[in-house]
Amino acid sequence: MDRSLVAGTLRGKTILVTGGTGSFGHQIVKSLLEYAPASIRVYSRDEKKQHDMKQAYAEHANLRFLLGDVRDYGRTCEVTRGADIVFHAAAMKQVPSSEEGPWEAVKTNVVGAENVRRAAIENRVATVVAISTDKAVKPVNVMGMTKSLQERLILGPPADGAGTTFVCVRYGNVLGSRGSVIPLFKQQVQAGKPMTITHPQMTRFLLTLCEAVELVMWATVKGQNGDLWVRKMPAANVVDLAKTVALGVCGDEDYPTKIIGTRAGEKLHEVLVSEEEMWRATQLDQHYLIPAWWRSAQQQEDVGADLPEYASDSFPLLARPQLFDLLRGDGWFDDARRLKAYNAAA
Repeated sequence: MDRSLVAGTLRGKTILVTGGTGSFGHQIVKSLLEYAPASIRVYSRDEKKQHDMKQAYAEHANLRFLLGDVRDYGRTCEVTRGADIVFHAAAMKQVPSSEEGPWEAVKTNVVGAENVRRAAIENRVATVVAISTDKAVKPVNVMGMTKSLQERLILGPPADGAGTTFVCVRYGNVLGSRGSVIPLFKQQVQAGKPMTITHPQMTRFLLTLCEAVELVMWATVKGQNGDLWVRKMPAANVVDLAKTVALGVCGDEDYPTKIIGTRAGEKLHEVLVSEEEMWRATQLDQHYLIPAWWRSAQQQEDVGADLPEYASDSFPLLARPQLFDLLRGDGWFDDARRLKAYNAAA
């Protein structure tokens, strides 16, 4: 995307990032600073993470750290006041923890999203971009169900007189984000323990934090009210992913693994665009654009009615050399000798 378009949208603006001390929050704050916004407000409930992030960005006078919780409407409304753009990333993102505490997930992912929506309308925020997940499609777990409800809340019909543009983005597993499997595999190899795999046939979509931020920037610039943007991304088998991590960490792709069984609420394959959504989606070079239900009847252009659903097992999976390049490029290992040996073996 043309950086000048992003700069024109962000320069001089006041931006609020909910969940701003998480993995995505760190990355988007780092990216936002390149576009000279007037102010970036980092809103989260974790005092320790806020302290650490404040130390890391001490030289940036336009960065503010605000303690609070999206579950609290009063505080969320207060920190939203005067903001031009809101990136809503605060969420319970882990499937197991959401299964163990369903109501906690509802309070953060559903009530929190509604609080952000109401606060944005009340404070006349220009644009809200909310982060969703592939688990919101055909949800079978609590986390996916709550994120699906978040999408419906954020992308619902506009309130009377509301001038805020609400947009969502949806993506798969982010490499190295909190709770993701790649750091776990790496830690297990470094500790000399077998890598734990839930199911040998499991597949997952993959993208880097930088790509996730690029998708959010795209949606911020291109999005219209009610849009849901999905970036096309590769998928991989978890066994191939584990063996690639082992190769990059210790040079042995035959490192021991242990099958432990799927966790509560865990899917075998993920879906980014369902067949019900595909008939009204517009396919672009790198994205799918799914308009809100209330806008679908207005859509006149050709849609992808003949396409299958966009699932992690629907298209060719990344081969191990491709996975190696992806992980190496994202900084998980950079030993050139291992790369040379792997290319020779491949």
